[in-house]
Amino acid sequence: MTRYSRITGTGSYLPPRRLTNADLAAELAAKGVETSDEWIVERTGIRARHFAAPDVFSSDLAVEAAKNALDAAGLLPSDVDLIIVATSTPDMVFPSVACIVQNKLGIGGCPAFDVQAVCCGFIYALTLADAMIKTGSASKALVIGAEVFSRILDFSDRTTCVLFGDGAGAVVLEASDTPGILASDLHADGKNVGILCVPGHVSGGQVLGSPLLKMDGQAVFKLAVGMLESTARAALDKAKLTEADIDWMVPHQANIRIMRSTARKLKMPLEKVVVTVDQHGNTSAASIPLALDVSVRSGTIKKGDTLMLEAVGGGFTWGAVILKY
Repeated sequence: MTRYSRITGTGSYLPPRRLTNADLAAELAAKGVETSDEWIVERTGIRARHFAAPDVFSSDLAVEAAKNALDAAGLLPSDVDLIIVATSTPDMVFPSVACIVQNKLGIGGCPAFDVQAVCCGFIYALTLADAMIKTGSASKALVIGAEVFSRILDFSDRTTCVLFGDGAGAVVLEASDTPGILASDLHADGKNVGILCVPGHVSGGQVLGSPLLKMDGQAVFKLAVGMLESTARAALDKAKLTEADIDWMVPHQANIRIMRSTARKLKMPLEKVVVTVDQHGNTSAASIPLALDVSVRSGTIKKGDTLMLEAVGGGFTWGAVILKY
């Protein structure tokens, strides 16, 4: 019998502190940085985001999202035999956020590791978990995206600091005798490292270089739309499906203009595009599982729907997954 994997539960968590554009503009004005709700909405579609408290880490957000996903799947933490966390903002240099999450869930023994593919991290992590389940290395996996991007923002740069938020999303991926994950497509091109990065590093107890996010927004936009279209088409080809077979596109929630441009290139109606960027901002690796959970719990996405997940992130990394929910 062929072994497949299916998503059996979704969960998410947002830190309580919610900042509207007006709230953020007021905080930035006190630092001499000018922006406005109108400016942010026009360029990004973002209206609010959540920031974690100083003593809250990616693992804390991940644990809450994981618990919600496990509840939805009807499982206990002890049922889990694989944990993969996608993050670019780990609690510490090492150990991994996944190992910290494993400890906080009160379980041990199963493999647990992080994936670093920035905003495409959840696509990478889901593909890895699917492969491990199909080969029999795992049966019940927690796949989590968790970020505290507020820690690495340059609040003197209004072109980047208004874009990002904190949060976590998770899915339970279980072995199944019916197909769930239908196809995936992953890519990276390291020559584009410099247009989106955090160039600092730790050496001798000090941070060398800048520990804050740097981005060439125009370059990112130009690359992103083409990459998202090509990976979406490649994943559809692998799944032997067309755009018309997709019930919902769940893209990385980076910028409404990128999402709309990609949908137009794929000839998908905007009504089929899940949008949460207006309320969450860009939560990097957390954005797709966050958007997925919101849509599942609202009843927008239903059992049996065919979904396209796609993302592009620093590295540059990009990829897509086609799945039957």
